[in-house]
Amino acid sequence: MLDFVVIFTKGGVVLWHSNASGSSFASCINSLIRGVILEERNTEAKYFEEDNLAVQFKLDNELDLVYAAIFQKVIKLNYLDSFLADMQLAFKEKYGDIPATERLGGDYDFDREYRRVLSAAEEASAKQVKAPKAMRSYNESQKSKKTVASMIQDDKKPVEKRVNIQESPPPSKAQQTPSPPASMDDIIRENRRKLREKLTPTKKTSPGDSKPSKSTASEKAGKKPRVWDLGGNSKDAVMLDRSKDAPEDVQYQNINSELVGTMQGVIRDLDVESEDEAEDEQESSEEEEEQLQSRKSKKSGGLLSYFKGIVGAKTMSLADLQPALEKMRDHLISKNVATEIAAKLCDSVATSLDGKQMGTFDSIASQVKEALTQSLVRILSPKRRIDIIRDALESKRSGRPYTIIFCGVNGVGKSTNLAKICFWLIENDFNVLIAACDTFRAGAVEQLRTHTRHLNALHPAAKHDGRTMVQLYEKGYGKDAAGIAMEAIKFAHDTRVDVVLVDTAGRMQDNEPLMRSLSKLIKVNNPDLVLFVGEALVGNEAVDQLVKFNQSLADYSSNENPHIIDGIVLTKFDTIDDKVGAAISMTYITGQPIVFVGTGQTYADLKAINVNAVVNSLMK
Repeated sequence: MLDFVVIFTKGGVVLWHSNASGSSFASCINSLIRGVILEERNTEAKYFEEDNLAVQFKLDNELDLVYAAIFQKVIKLNYLDSFLADMQLAFKEKYGDIPATERLGGDYDFDREYRRVLSAAEEASAKQVKAPKAMRSYNESQKSKKTVASMIQDDKKPVEKRVNIQESPPPSKAQQTPSPPASMDDIIRENRRKLREKLTPTKKTSPGDSKPSKSTASEKAGKKPRVWDLGGNSKDAVMLDRSKDAPEDVQYQNINSELVGTMQGVIRDLDVESEDEAEDEQESSEEEEEQLQSRKSKKSGGLLSYFKGIVGAKTMSLADLQPALEKMRDHLISKNVATEIAAKLCDSVATSLDGKQMGTFDSIASQVKEALTQSLVRILSPKRRIDIIRDALESKRSGRPYTIIFCGVNGVGKSTNLAKICFWLIENDFNVLIAACDTFRAGAVEQLRTHTRHLNALHPAAKHDGRTMVQLYEKGYGKDAAGIAMEAIKFAHDTRVDVVLVDTAGRMQDNEPLMRSLSKLIKVNNPDLVLFVGEALVGNEAVDQLVKFNQSLADYSSNENPHIIDGIVLTKFDTIDDKVGAAISMTYITGQPIVFVGTGQTYADLKAINVNAVVNSLMK
């Protein structure tokens, strides 16, 4: 089931593993460390795949350890989450007190605990899996017991009497005697009798009571006088008795004569105590008691309890981190970071800080900011070397031109930044051939011709031993871009040109025919470098552009290992002030570095990205 289980530090030092044949899984663990843990990519998934193997892992931020289990991808193990959590607890109980400085050189005997935790997890998983219910045979079913005679309905056969189980209690064993079947007339009479009993009201009388007389019945039928309970004279009640047949004017006069000056008694206040008020008083008394006890505990704690409240040694949880992460995510979005990328960055920071202890006098906000800063620096730092000068010199020594292809959407500045890179290469003493492969846009060839003339004016052949530093290879409009690029590379090889810069037409990432032609151009010519030119002004659009460009180059290529984007040229970087989030979005998606940054309108306005400056702009 489990092929390999290992416990190692985030730096890659193995502390313990399950068996001695772990060398066969070393490449998978190294890929996990490089691609996920160090770069903090998709750490919220806790799942990683490579070839036919799958790795499920758990991070322990308190001890800076990783618990990983390797198994075959086709196998689904439901108990891995609980197994890794129990293994973490068992390892922490046994070796959690070892200092971090002594942790790397220690000898860890964890085999017995590992087998115990694994067997417990497998047994718990086996109990949860229910065995499938066996199907009944035909002879066991109710259908097999039915006959043709039982399915024929006879109108002469008496209808069985239905019994309401809820109304009548079940009969006792003595009463369970077979009774003769009742006829239809008997059932009708019984139902009529029950209906009469329901309609006629019943009055419960005691055995000693007698039937009321007619006089008492007449008295009850009359209207009773109202009795006032809050005081007053008895004459008032007599005067207010309107049940007698007295004339209205006589009653009115008697009331006026009798009521004047005869009102006695005092109206008492109604002392009504509701249940809500009683509950409120009880709750207030309980709160006062709790406050009094808390004051006593604070007094007993004294100065030590005060320092315990403000000093660190607190373990951070996801609930504690969530408010600060939400504010940080909104801050990143305001800095032009794509919404999806900002959410993933905050999730990776939450995963890296969950369970970690805060330092003395540290706050959660400072911890989140520090972790996010480190994550952004890792994302922007190049994962592989891209040294165009060194690679061009090696190609020159081998007798072939160094080829760079520029691609991107419409209007991002491919031709302009191609001219800036050409100027930078000339400054480093390379002669360049520009291949005009944008055979679609009107004026594209004329634009490159103008750049060629200006660059040759800045660097004339007289300053470079008679060499023409910039040449333009163009075949007009409407031609096959892949064929023009192939011819340009062959021409550069024959004339011993150092570098070939291929300009392509701008295309939207959803245009399938143009993306197929770009994939064909890259496949046929096999360039040394493919640079994606993107704007620094875009946010969420950068994610869609890069994902679909990479996907199209991979899908529409017939090569087993297709050539996708190698680096990014970020243009119009001087127009965004401190909203530099597009650099994070583009680098996070492809994992490729930003090679050049275009800032101004002159040929010299081409710079390398300053990682610390970009991160500081994002975090301020």
